[in-house]
Amino acid sequence: MAADDVTPRLTHLDAAGAAHMVDVSEKAVTRREARARGVFRTTPEVIALIGSGGHRKGDVLAVARIAAIMGAKRTAELIPLCHPLPLDSVDVEFAPGTDAVTVTATAVTTGKTGVEMEALTAVTVAGLTLHDMVKAVDPAATMTDVALQRKTGGRSGDWTRDGEPHDSAEPAAPAAGIVDIHPGRRARIIVSSTRIAAGERTDATGPILREWLSQHGFDVAEPVIVADADITAAVTAALADRPSLLITTGGTGPTSDDHTPEATAPHLTTTLPGIAEALRETGRSSTPYSSLSRGLAGFAGRTLVVNLPGSRGGVRDGIKVLDPLIVHLFHLAGGGGHD
Repeated sequence: MAADDVTPRLTHLDAAGAAHMVDVSEKAVTRREARARGVFRTTPEVIALIGSGGHRKGDVLAVARIAAIMGAKRTAELIPLCHPLPLDSVDVEFAPGTDAVTVTATAVTTGKTGVEMEALTAVTVAGLTLHDMVKAVDPAATMTDVALQRKTGGRSGDWTRDGEPHDSAEPAAPAAGIVDIHPGRRARIIVSSTRIAAGERTDATGPILREWLSQHGFDVAEPVIVADADITAAVTAALADRPSLLITTGGTGPTSDDHTPEATAPHLTTTLPGIAEALRETGRSSTPYSSLSRGLAGFAGRTLVVNLPGSRGGVRDGIKVLDPLIVHLFHLAGGGGHD
C-alpha cells in the first residue's frame, strides 16, 4: 500500500463520477471556524449616503448584516451537497472605504464538517442585499473578490490565505491536506484473534488502520496477527522495537480469552484513561456492548499504545477519537507544551 498517495480529489464525486453527499458520520465533532471576505464596489456618493443614514430605504448596513446571517443559516438549502449545520455564531463586519465596502463574515460551528460555505454565503448575500439597497442610485455597483480567508478545525487542519494575518493567539496553520505528523514515524499493529490466526476468519481491522496511518505519514508494517494466548509476547516484542505508535485490536472484552489489557498494562508508564473512556463512549452510539471493552491507552516510554476492539466498527470509532488528538499527543511526547 502506498503511504504517500495523497492525490487531490473532489470529495463530492463518487468512484463513478456521480455527485453525492459526503458521509461525515465517522468524523469527530469539533469546533470549526471560517472567515470569508468580499468587496462591494460603488460610488463615493453612495458610500456617503450609507454612512449618513440618508438612504431612503433605511439603514443599509443593518439590513445587509441581518440578511447575511439569515443567508448563512440557509446555506444547506442553497448549495445542494452542503450539510445542514448548527451554527454557534455568525459575525458580519462592514468596513466602508472611499468607494467600496469590505464585507467580512466569520461563522463558527461545533460539528462534523466545516463552515466555509456558510461564511462565503453570508458575504455573498450581504453583497446582494447591498446591491438591492443601492441599485436605484448606482445600478453599476458590483460585488467582487469573494473568497475564503481562513478556516480552522477538522481533519485537514487549519488554513490561511497567503497574506492574511494569523490571529496572535493561534499558531501558524499547516498546509491543508494531510495532518501535520512528521513522516517516518513507525507504527505497529497487532491483531489478537485466535480464529484469524488459525485462518478461520479474515482480518478486517488491520487494513483499515494501516490505510489511516499511512495517510498520516506513518511507516506502517504489515499487521501482526496472533492467537489470543500469544498477545503478551507480541506486545512485548513490538514495544522492544520502540515504534512511535502501537495499536492493538481484539482481546479487550470480559471473557477468559481476552488478555490484551493485561498484556498492555505492565508496559504503560503514563496512562490516558480519557482516551479509553472516549473510545467506549463513541462506540456506545453504535452498540451498547462498547461498555464491555476493557481497552487501555497510554504511553509506554515514548510509544503511544492504544487498545481497540476487534471489529471494523470499533476500529472506525477508534479512528474518530484518535484523529483529532494524535498530532497533539506526539507533540507532547516530543517534549512540547500544551499551547
